[in-house]
Amino acid sequence: MFDAKVALGTWSWGSGVNGGDQVFGHHLTQTDLQAVVDSAMANGLNLWDTAAAYGQGSSETILGNCLKAYPRDDYFLSTKFTPRFAGTGDNPVADMLADSLKRLHTDYIDLYWIHNAEGVEKWTPLIIPLVKAGLVKHVGVSNHNLKQIKRAREILNAGGVQLDAVQNHFSLLHRQSEETGILDYCHQNNITFFPYMVLEQGVLTGKHDATHPFEGDSNRARTYNPMLPKLNELLAKMIKLAGQYHVAVADIATAWVIQKGTTPIIGVTKQHYIADTKNTISLKLASADMKSLESLADQAHVNTQGSWEHSMNES
Repeated sequence: MFDAKVALGTWSWGSGVNGGDQVFGHHLTQTDLQAVVDSAMANGLNLWDTAAAYGQGSSETILGNCLKAYPRDDYFLSTKFTPRFAGTGDNPVADMLADSLKRLHTDYIDLYWIHNAEGVEKWTPLIIPLVKAGLVKHVGVSNHNLKQIKRAREILNAGGVQLDAVQNHFSLLHRQSEETGILDYCHQNNITFFPYMVLEQGVLTGKHDATHPFEGDSNRARTYNPMLPKLNELLAKMIKLAGQYHVAVADIATAWVIQKGTTPIIGVTKQHYIADTKNTISLKLASADMKSLESLADQAHVNTQGSWEHSMNES
């Protein structure tokens, strides 16, 4: 459905509630991130994923400002309507979209998501007139289980709109979207699956382990540091494979999800990550290596489901 092999995520760019400083402990400047955008665009990486909820709009603001110098046709924008931040107007989806359009300095969004499955019947119909008006080109749903995805698709189809994308948490350590049939359903129905948290907020980069935990008091540090001792064998295998394939450790985790037939969202915060991200696209892991990684991930017995997520196993 979409040409890009990866999307570049900006969850960690904003600040404040749900922003990069609170979630990740990042403190990134506009200058820092302009260099990231310029490098990505120069390397043909032009699909950008954000959300009104990230830093209460500050991620969108930074991304919009960084892309301002580029022709609108040169990049692809993905952003989201988040139900729990909905207003009280006649169409809260349209209202949140209008604010996103202003922050992103554009008059349309290429891919607009319903961020959570809180009220599939309520929110899904409200996106249909936005597509008809040309404000939204493609529609996706995020954090929906299979039953909810199917229902959202039915509602959209009844209004003459396609469901083009699904975005869920999916990584070596969190494979519910594969286990519950969501991936297969997407492949069978020409729906692009965009996994997020592919690197588990940096855990699968090889930079952190039991003796090198995340510093500070971010949400990430509190969540993942207790898990690190259980991941020693998986991380050791990833480091070994990175040496064999001559890539960064993070590329192993990203290549694994790409070979599952997905288009991963990769969080980028530094310019030098762009070259690694581009290299990942052409990396092919051997089948035996794929299975070995999955086996070691299973043996770790960690639960990386986010506090905002519902189990994909729910009916």
